[in-house]
Amino acid sequence: MFSHPSKRARQARLAIGLGTALAALLFFLWLAEEVLEGDTQAFDDGLRTLIHQYASSGLTALMQVFSFLGSLACLSGLSIVTGLYLAVVKRWRGLVHLAIIMGGGLILENGLKIGFHRTRPVSFFGIPTPPTYSFPSGHALLSLCFYGAAAYLMTRRFKGYGARILVWSSTALLVGFIGLSRIYLGVHYPSDVLAGYAAATIWVMSVALADRFYRRAALGPIDNGLSKV
Repeated sequence: MFSHPSKRARQARLAIGLGTALAALLFFLWLAEEVLEGDTQAFDDGLRTLIHQYASSGLTALMQVFSFLGSLACLSGLSIVTGLYLAVVKRWRGLVHLAIIMGGGLILENGLKIGFHRTRPVSFFGIPTPPTYSFPSGHALLSLCFYGAAAYLMTRRFKGYGARILVWSSTALLVGFIGLSRIYLGVHYPSDVLAGYAAATIWVMSVALADRFYRRAALGPIDNGLSKV
């Protein structure tokens, strides 16, 4: 049996969630304004050049693997497999949570790309430039949505903090390398990747907070085991 967190712990988590969402929103708004005014160009070009200096055939192959792990094809397949698993074990809340996160993330990505219509940079290594707009990075946004949601659903079943830290650390590294791969391959500006992370954080935290408020309204302060994920 899992022990229920104290009222103080729940309030602390709520405060951290709200603070994180607000900080991500403010950062995204600031970054978007800087991009529209062209003030990130020196930063973007400088970091792209710096990263490209370390290019090698082996590193390029590795970055292509990380890029694939954040692709829509890969994340769609993983989402379907995860959704089927959650349905089989009847973790309906987890299934709904994942569907909302990924469906909303996809809508958010495309809406922001169309809204900002930023042209992509010239890619490296002769890689074809994707036909979509550049800002924000869909790989960064959707990978944080999926792998973050997966880590959340997984760590909900863990009692020990050590296992939770390991899962979240591994998730952060994976998502970070996916974003780095897009800069390394030259198909995104660094500011695109940062914006993708910020937008995903806003969305994921908003869904998590909405879910928390819903549970408190529906079940009261005590979760009687009905919120199985």
